[in-house]
Amino acid sequence: MKKVKLTLTIIVILPFVLFLLSCNPIENESQSSSLLIVESLTGTDIEGNEVNLLESDVLKVDSSTGDTYITADIAKAILSAKLLQPDSLLGPSHHNNIMVTRYVVSYFRSDGKNTEGIDVPYSFEGSLSTLVEIDSSVTISFAIVRAVAKAEPPLVNLTEGRGEGVLQVTAKVEFYGHDMTNRNVKATGYLSIYFSNYIDE
Repeated sequence: MKKVKLTLTIIVILPFVLFLLSCNPIENESQSSSLLIVESLTGTDIEGNEVNLLESDVLKVDSSTGDTYITADIAKAILSAKLLQPDSLLGPSHHNNIMVTRYVVSYFRSDGKNTEGIDVPYSFEGSLSTLVEIDSSVTISFAIVRAVAKAEPPLVNLTEGRGEGVLQVTAKVEFYGHDMTNRNVKATGYLSIYFSNYIDE
């Protein structure tokens, strides 16, 4: 009789425990039913054409004055949002939309030399405020190389020779945000960058 009562107690308590686990607030904050996607990540070549890479000039020359200057490099990303379970009976709602709030850029080389400030530029973070609705896409522009990076090693080392020396790195761009129920989302894209002191026309 005691064994029967114990079994009944376990049967009654078990669903309650499972319910509590399913309502774990920490789990809910880190899991979203929405998926953020980087559809494309593009830069420009030295002539200003949009391409699937970036040719970054570390030192520009003003054609009218001959003065040199540095500028940031801008990349373009197309972001979209999808439901993790598109066959959901309820379908998408405004709660599934994603607000992208920031991005982080870091750099690495294929030869494994990745010390920031020596082998590659320092990583950095930027702010965004971009709404991506479910089943739609948006295009954003953002700085993928800061101007200050061109005044620091290793990029400043390339300014010593005009048109000589190329540093190839891969930029890893991580986009962070949350859906409208404040559950976190993240997506990552990559872009090849070729740094050099290109000859200005």
